[in-house]
This record gives sequence, C-alpha cells and structure tokens, in this order.
Amino acid sequence: MSKKKKGGKKEERAPPPISGAGLITFYQEEIHGIKIRPLYIILASIGLVAAVLLADLGILAP
Repeated sequence: MSKKKKGGKKEERAPPPISGAGLITFYQEEIHGIKIRPLYIILASIGLVAAVLLADLGILAP
C-alpha cells in the first residue's frame, strides 16, 4: 500500500534526530502558498508602528 513516485528526484529527508529513537522524521518539502520576502514584513510593521504613533499624537487624524 505504498505510493511510488515515477521518475524525478528522490525526496530530500533531513537526518533523523538522535533522541527519540528515530520516531520523528522531518521532511524538507516546498509548501505552496503566499511567499513574502522578510523585508516586506519588516517595512510593513515599521509603517504600521509609524501610523499608530502619528495617530496617537493627533497628526494623523481621520
């Protein structure tokens, strides 16, 4: 009942952990989804902090 992949590269596996008698295996798979560079997250958080500070000081008012 095992599934075999036809052709292609072998699945990359991380070495098993020393403790735990090899009961846990970590796979290095590519996860599909939104990919955002860390720089964009940092810039967005700095912008959010600046907006909150300006709103608190009354400079940025609705």
